[in-house]
Amino acid sequence: MEKRNEVLELSFEFALQVIEFSELLEEKRKFVIARQLLKSGTGIGASVREAQSCESRADFIHKLKISHKEVQETEYWLLLCAKAAAYPDPPETMAGLLLSIQKLLNKIVTTSRANNRR
Repeated sequence: MEKRNEVLELSFEFALQVIEFSELLEEKRKFVIARQLLKSGTGIGASVREAQSCESRADFIHKLKISHKEVQETEYWLLLCAKAAAYPDPPETMAGLLLSIQKLLNKIVTTSRANNRR
C-alpha cells in the first residue's frame, strides 16, 4: 500500500480552489490579479510534485523552499483580494488550506535539513 503524501494532496486540492477563484476574478474582469494568483497558487503544488523526483536531499529541500515562497506570494494575492473593495472575497477554506500547506512545508524542510546534517 502506497504511503499517503499529505502535502501533495493538499497542494493539489488548493490548486483546484485557486483555479475556481481565478475564474471568478476573470468574470469580474480582474485579469492581472487572477493571472498572478493562478500562477503562484498552482505553482505550490507543481514544485511539491517536482520535489518528489529530486536526485538529492538538497534539491528536495530547494524545491520545497520554492513551494514555500509560492505560498507567501499566494497569501499576498489573497489578502489583496480580501482587502480591496472592488474584489470578491476569497473563500474562507482557501486561507485554512494554505496555512496547513505552509505548516507542512515548514515541518518537512526542517526535518529534511536535520536529516541532511546527520
